[in-house]
Amino acid sequence: MPFRIAAWNINSVRLRAGLAQRLIEERAPDVLCLQEIKCRNEDFPHEAFAAFYPHMEVNGQAGYHGLATLSKAPLRRLPSQSFCGTEDCRHLAVEAQIGDHAIVLHNMYIPSGGDDPNPETNAKFRQKLIFLHNVAAWFAEDANRAPLMAMLGDFNVAPLENDVWSHKQMLNVVSHTPVEMSALERLRDAGRWIDPFRERIPPSEKLYSWWSYRARDWRASNRGRRLDHIWVTGPLARRVTAVEILSEARGWPQPSDHVPVILDLDIA
Repeated sequence: MPFRIAAWNINSVRLRAGLAQRLIEERAPDVLCLQEIKCRNEDFPHEAFAAFYPHMEVNGQAGYHGLATLSKAPLRRLPSQSFCGTEDCRHLAVEAQIGDHAIVLHNMYIPSGGDDPNPETNAKFRQKLIFLHNVAAWFAEDANRAPLMAMLGDFNVAPLENDVWSHKQMLNVVSHTPVEMSALERLRDAGRWIDPFRERIPPSEKLYSWWSYRARDWRASNRGRRLDHIWVTGPLARRVTAVEILSEARGWPQPSDHVPVILDLDIA
């Protein structure tokens, strides 16, 4: 049975509900995981998605952060974690029942970290490193693992050289500093995660999911970063049939600076 999962930092779901509907109509994800919805649970525009998704779970926050997982398959809400001792809504866990299979989905919005890559002078960067460390420690415990599991969303780290437009020029820029890349690698190892995008698209190829609003012509400058990811466990990786980063969505009217990342599975 084919099953499609999409993750997208939509940068305000109420502002861009129409773009989410366009994604749904054009790509028809069975599960859509949104980050940075920027609204409280009660303000989430359920009515905009009710025709597509009978099952919705939201972990919202007024004006900042927040996540939503929308699904055609039944969902069971699992406990959300803080990972850095704050009340920020950056994690939403659900179990999706797909036929005879249960897939656990960890929808994540990892802190961006601000502009200064120094944890001693920048509290936001320190928070990001603490968050990454605590997520790694949490997934290292077998009690927090499931055979069929994905962690997906805006990780705010571009982990490989060709996940940014210029590796050398970005090494001191938050999202691609050595300390962040190392922290994300430890997280990947701790959870025994597989990156199916780089399994199918060679690391030698440039691959981006984010382009700054500051560029006059994002396509011409193409100074992108791959900040958005879908990672899977080994048993789920064997069911992957295709991956896609929908770069064209960056050119939609009033776009998010992120674009959707899409994973296709065959759930037998």
